[in-house]
Amino acid sequence: MQINIGDKVEIIDDCLKGRVVLIKGDTVVVETNDGFEIEAGIKEVIKINDNNNELHVKSADVFDALVHKNLNEKKKKVSVKREKVIPPMEVDLHIGQLTKSAKGMTNYDMLTLQLETAKRQLEFAIKNRIPKIVFIHGVGEGVLRTELEYLFGRYDNITFYDADFKKYGFGATEVYIFQNP
Repeated sequence: MQINIGDKVEIIDDCLKGRVVLIKGDTVVVETNDGFEIEAGIKEVIKINDNNNELHVKSADVFDALVHKNLNEKKKKVSVKREKVIPPMEVDLHIGQLTKSAKGMTNYDMLTLQLETAKRQLEFAIKNRIPKIVFIHGVGEGVLRTELEYLFGRYDNITFYDADFKKYGFGATEVYIFQNP
């Protein structure tokens, strides 16, 4: 579309109409109906009819103007922030996992072995700055669970709660270790 000085134009993406007063290469200066002068790209203006404000534009001209506009806009990169999920350290305290055979062991011996293992693994996690540890103790009568809660209560820099029910059921406790107490 040919635009000349004196043509009445409308600026794309603005509610501004006016007359072209100057053409400098790919830039036109439009004097708006309010008397202001605005510079716009030649592809950002559309010639309109003086009489009834009808647009005289072809669909190809609109397409060209939109393509030109989209090329000039900077594309924003969409960053996907993913939460870092570190799987917790798991310690299975079932007696069958801690020793080859429990034959000849009393209940006191088994409980002591389980608690010593829990304490050793908890100290390991604190020393190596591991933030979460899950102790799998099973359901049973709740003696081991109660003793674990007593053990965890002696530490100031940890908090504990029931582990994920979907994964462990009622038989596990998750410990969160605060790294900077």
